[in-house]
Amino acid sequence: MSIPILVADDSEIVRRCIRQLLAAHTEIAIVGEAGNFAQVFQMVRDLKPRVIVVDLHMPDESTITPQEVKSRLSRDFHVLAMSVWNDEEAKELAEKLGAAVLLDKMNLASTLTPAIMRLARERSAAA
Repeated sequence: MSIPILVADDSEIVRRCIRQLLAAHTEIAIVGEAGNFAQVFQMVRDLKPRVIVVDLHMPDESTITPQEVKSRLSRDFHVLAMSVWNDEEAKELAEKLGAAVLLDKMNLASTLTPAIMRLARERSAAA
């Protein structure tokens, strides 16, 4: 069975790149794509992904508190955050969102798939 993934980034180009990175992996299935947190919340209810790959800095982040995101996203799946900034502020925001991992967007080609697989294994071991 494949790992259902929700990809959330305000950039269509980034979402397209992630689709291409994951296309060769039959054990991973992108079940949805979102361009903001409001869409993420709706898709989580409808699609039930196991892993959410989410950009820390989407446009509506300023209107939604990290605590709200964490409370709505940390139940039945893992959050994998990504950012072009990997400074202390990004690390703190990822932690506040309840992200299991923070990835550098510039290195997704080498880090995204291994991170998804590790999170899926952890989820399976915990079940």
